[in-house]
Amino acid sequence: MSAAEQSRTQTSQFAGLDLISSAVILVDECLAIRHVNPAAENLFSASQRQLLGCPLKQLIGDSPDLAAAIDSALKNNWSYTSHNISVQRPSAGELHLECTVSPIDGAGPRLLLEFRPIDQKLRAAREERLLEQQQANRELIRNLAHEIKNPLGGIRGSAQLLEHELRTLANAPQLREYTQVIIKESDRLQDLMQRLLSSHRMMQPALVNVHEILERVRRLIQAEYADVRVRRDYDTSLPDLTGDREQLIQAILNVARNAAQAMAGQGEIAFRTRALRQVTLAKRRYRLALELQVIDNGPGIPDDILDKIFYPLVSGREGGSGLGLTLAQSFVHQHHGTIEVSSRPGRTCFTLLLPLVSGSKKAEATR
Repeated sequence: MSAAEQSRTQTSQFAGLDLISSAVILVDECLAIRHVNPAAENLFSASQRQLLGCPLKQLIGDSPDLAAAIDSALKNNWSYTSHNISVQRPSAGELHLECTVSPIDGAGPRLLLEFRPIDQKLRAAREERLLEQQQANRELIRNLAHEIKNPLGGIRGSAQLLEHELRTLANAPQLREYTQVIIKESDRLQDLMQRLLSSHRMMQPALVNVHEILERVRRLIQAEYADVRVRRDYDTSLPDLTGDREQLIQAILNVARNAAQAMAGQGEIAFRTRALRQVTLAKRRYRLALELQVIDNGPGIPDDILDKIFYPLVSGREGGSGLGLTLAQSFVHQHHGTIEVSSRPGRTCFTLLLPLVSGSKKAEATR
């Protein structure tokens, strides 16, 4: 049997592992990697093609606890668990993992290693609390916007009537300036209230191409900020997704515009798209998801507001309304996705995860 045929046979033999949500790696007697499931590819930010045949040590480094667990599993033919393994990924930071090592009987791979992020449960609990808090914030904003919008209409109407009556007075032009201030400020506040309420409109889902949306946003950003360079790093093999085109444009535009403003209109923004497999979003499991990143090389988000950056009326920029990212988060959540941010001086990255469930090729979602 040729090496290619052997590889195809092994891939078919362990296809069931591709459906498991935890990261699984199979290694042989010499601790060379023989199979990597999609969850492991996502966890370690590396593809199976890159990892096949590589020594396990090359992927996870030196870990005395894990080495002891592997030795015990090989000698005693029994499963062992090693806690708090630290793995440094080249492009995605450090991981803290728990690993269970299990022996495999028969020919082929000798050990099965199952990796689980230690903070996975904590992260899920944090996301659930954030969703509850965001829902409460949205309801508060919605009610507040309704309460403010109605009196504003009366104030604007009264100012118009007063302006009409002032025309008969000798000093009408000077007094008319005051009524114009009232009318213009009322219009500005009404526009603000409308933006707050727009996140609650019903979605109009259809098949959309994420790269067409990104190109639209790119043109808008470059028209508004001529000195901002927008770099593209697209995975063109991505399928269409089901979503509201206008909401997605607005969400990504808000994030990109926020980046351009943070850089004072000078710098670089990168749009990056990738496919992720076996992803859990809003407590549902999807076979395929879109990872969309908006990365800028600006000064970064201040530490004191980083955890609150999606809250309404929170802004790191003087004169900012603090609504752009709140609305972006609301639109992403309506698409059953998530949005997160990491930031340091010189690199701020907003990551949007959206399920790829489109048309007749729907990715199966399981609770």
